[in-house]
Amino acid sequence: MKKDIRKAGIILGVGLGGFVDGIVLHQLLQAHSMLSAKLPQDVLVNVKVSMIWDGFFHLFTWIYTTWGIVLLFRAVKKHRETPGRMVVGYCLFGWGLFNVVEGLLDHVVFNLHHVIEAYGQSWADYAFLAFGLLLCIAGWKYASMGAKTGVVKLV
Repeated sequence: MKKDIRKAGIILGVGLGGFVDGIVLHQLLQAHSMLSAKLPQDVLVNVKVSMIWDGFFHLFTWIYTTWGIVLLFRAVKKHRETPGRMVVGYCLFGWGLFNVVEGLLDHVVFNLHHVIEAYGQSWADYAFLAFGLLLCIAGWKYASMGAKTGVVKLV
């Protein structure tokens, strides 16, 4: 059961973490878009190209979130119980994993965009990575606590 819950929680966390990134940083704060370090956002065609890539990004997050939900339902159905803390912990770990991988690849290695595009590569990129690592550590610890405290039985 633990392995099924771990996989479901991490995949769900990656998807939900991506949604948080996309909704908060891309749409609400408009701090950056997927290609804003490569394509200046002061030309309409560049904004349109970036918007298409943001759409692919949101499609990725939707697929991962849906996949995680399906895996979670299968695990609960198979084992007829759910360790809630494990699910939450592994979701937090997945969110952190998303931040670390996306931050390293998009912000550092490929220089596609930065957390706050106006600053370029800055403290904000490293704070994003640190937050991701913190989520990974806290999520793993919380999931481990949940594994030791029991489960909720389903009828």
